[in-house]
Amino acid sequence: MCKCYILFSASRNIYYTGFTTQSVEDRLGMHISGYYGPEKFTADLDDWKIFLIIACNSISEARKIESHIERMKSKKYIENLKKHPEIIDRLKLMYSSDII
Repeated sequence: MCKCYILFSASRNIYYTGFTTQSVEDRLGMHISGYYGPEKFTADLDDWKIFLIIACNSISEARKIESHIERMKSKKYIENLKKHPEIIDRLKLMYSSDII
């Protein structure tokens, strides 16, 4: 299953949004370990925690939702995704049109 996920770093009070077909826990470990290289956004912090996981029906849907969240450039929007799950439902409807 594909997932869009959001990580949170308390030390810098920032969010990171990604997508994966792996388990989000495994992906989190890769971010924390520096697997993606020292120049990547998540590399210099080791306190990332899973904030939210959005199960998606396809990799395309997961990418589109990730991109939408990133375009919003808003911590408040990300926090509202968790507080108001109906926002996630609307995103999934909006970006699921390519599912057969």
